[in-house]
Formats: sequence, structure tokens, C-alpha cells
Amino acid sequence: MTVVIAHRGNSAVAPQNTLAAFEAAWRAGADMIELDVQLTADGAVVVIHDDDLDATTDGTGRVGDHTLEQVRELDAGSWFSPAFVGTRVPTFDEVVQLLLTRPGTDLLCELKGEWTVEQARKVTGPIVEAGLEERVIVQSFWPGTVAALREAAPQLRRGLLLLEAPEDVVDRCQELGVMTCNPHGMLLVQHPDLLGRLHEAGLQVMVWTLDETAHWAAAVAVGVDAIITNRPDRLAGWLAARQTDSATAPAGV
Repeated sequence: MTVVIAHRGNSAVAPQNTLAAFEAAWRAGADMIELDVQLTADGAVVVIHDDDLDATTDGTGRVGDHTLEQVRELDAGSWFSPAFVGTRVPTFDEVVQLLLTRPGTDLLCELKGEWTVEQARKVTGPIVEAGLEERVIVQSFWPGTVAALREAAPQLRRGLLLLEAPEDVVDRCQELGVMTCNPHGMLLVQHPDLLGRLHEAGLQVMVWTLDETAHWAAAVAVGVDAIITNRPDRLAGWLAARQTDSATAPAGV
């Protein structure tokens, strides 16, 4: 069964990368929640996608130029809907606590940009301390960050995100010791052999970010392991319907 991964939570029904979106993803039956983390000026780990605050909060400027206290004062929900006025940018510790109380949904955590080993431990430490090693995959576009994660907590599962598909991608994955390689959906179209090469190397493939039924069907047909989507509720229902149809189809059909 294809794994359903909620991109920044159930970001179609609640503001992305907030506890409300993560709760909605859990209620929608997502297998995993995908989120993004960045560091504040005082070294705290917060959950937000953009380097700047402008798009998803009422603040301005770079996340890394603000302290945790300053980031936590911002409204991260009113841009999405008046119903979410006062929603805050979550800390990573809050996400860990949410996972502990929401069984059945795991975490795919992306570290944005370059992180040192010491910085990476700010993410891996709470995961290990909470005993969530089997429920979390950490990933990044940045090979240096993936290497830092390996040194910080070699027991955690890791992934490499892809926006391009270099010829040596399998070698890179093996050097970094990742268990999944996660490409943009168009890469599977542009490089028809990519999925097979990754699977032959023993790697899982979690494709992003697919929101249309036709794209889900194409991804399932070629055998991706997981789909990252902004519509986890719809994808979960679509997959369940396919499974039901397959189970009830007459023999030979």
C-alpha cells in the first residue's frame, strides 16, 4: 500500500506547518506528517518552511534573525483563515509531544539549509529521548546536513531530497547512508529510469508534491513507496477506494 504523507500537515484545511494542520493530518488518516524546521537566532528549532517570516506569519524578515520569543509572538494562522487567528509557529518539541499522543502517524522531518552536527542534535536529540526513532525519518536537500544527521544520530533513518537527478545520485545516497531518496514528481517523468535505479539500490522513493488524481495514479502505477501531498484526506480516500475495488473485482478482471 502506498504511504500517504501530509505535506506540511493537512495544509489544504489548516495553515501549513502548524499544530492545527498536523492534527488535521492525523484525523485524515495520513501515515506520515511532513514538516520543515529551521533555527532561530538563539538556536531554537521551529517549524516553518520559508527562510523569511513574511509568507505565513504577520512578521517580516528572516527566521534566523529572530529569537524564539519573537517568533512565538507572531500570528501564523490569520493569513490562511480568520478561524486560525492566533495560531503560533510550533517548536519542534511541541511536534514531538504531539507524536507521543497521536499514534498511527509518523514524521518526515526536513531540515532546511546547512546544519552542523551540533545543530542537527537539536532535532535528533528530542526524537531519541522520546523513543520515537522508529517513527521518524529526517531528511534534507543538503548532503552536508544529511551527513551531519548521520553523525548526530546514526540510528535514525535518513532521506535525501532531490530537485535534480544527477547521474551519481545512487552513489550519493549510498555514501550518505540514506534509506529513502525523495524526488520532485517531474523527475520521474524526465528520468524514466530513476525510480528503477533507486529501487535496485534498495532505496525507497517518496515523491513530492502530488495533488491530482491523475498524478497519484501515475505514481502508484510505477511503484513509488509514498506520495507527499497537500491533500492527504483525498489521497487516503482514493487509495482506500482503489483497494476496495481491487478486492471486490471478479476473478480474471
